[in-house]
Amino acid sequence: MSDYGTLYVVGTPIGNLSDMSPRAVNTLEEVDFIAAEDTRVTLKLLNHFEIKKPMISYYEHNKKERGEIICQRLMSGENGAIVTDAGMPCISDPGEELIRQCEEYKIKTVVVPGPSAVISALAVSGLETGRFTFEGFLSVNKKSRKEHLSELANERRTMIFYEAPHKLPNTLEDFKNAFPERKLTIVREITKIHEEVIRTTTEKAFELYGDGGLKGEIVLVLEGAKEKMKEEYTLEDAVNLANALIDGGEKKSDAAKEAASVTGFKKNDIYRLLNQ
Repeated sequence: MSDYGTLYVVGTPIGNLSDMSPRAVNTLEEVDFIAAEDTRVTLKLLNHFEIKKPMISYYEHNKKERGEIICQRLMSGENGAIVTDAGMPCISDPGEELIRQCEEYKIKTVVVPGPSAVISALAVSGLETGRFTFEGFLSVNKKSRKEHLSELANERRTMIFYEAPHKLPNTLEDFKNAFPERKLTIVREITKIHEEVIRTTTEKAFELYGDGGLKGEIVLVLEGAKEKMKEEYTLEDAVNLANALIDGGEKKSDAAKEAASVTGFKKNDIYRLLNQ
């Protein structure tokens, strides 16, 4: 183990190359190889800083096999770095699997911090930053997506999501239905020429951008639930919530179940009133 090399987790710019730290440049210059999500993207970064270094492709669909190869090289004494296309690797990223593999083999890992879209978006959101939760990308599977959003109905911390522009309209509609009257900050193209911070609400966001007009890399920062204890809800509140979920496409039984979990009333009581 003492002869093992080290894996460096190196943050790279989200868009503005001036955000590359001197330490990150030095680390990439000194390691023996670089594991990259997309070698073409990383090659542009390396060329900009005049770094010539062998790369190994490492992404979602080859991470298990390539992870083993990388670990074997590290255990033979080489030092390596892992980078992603933009920002911090291993955050909502295949690199988290490589960290686990290194842990199994007792390979040392060292972080070289860099820009993070999560923290950058939170910082300019205008929402509470003391407590927050990163929720990553929502599933494209309708059932999984609804379950995820339902679980967050009572989340009081600020929530941060990544979203692709072509899926944004559906997500904004889901937010409008699942989180009515919440503050929402849309941060797009962080550190790039067209960086924009839009502080709005879930309803207004869908009204303005539900047509798919917003382009670029997008981070959504959503206000947490207001402090309201279950005993403050009335049965009428529970039925109204269930009806709102039904309007959003939920089945009646599922809506009653979700409303019960939020308000504390029995599912059967809510379901009975929905049928009256």
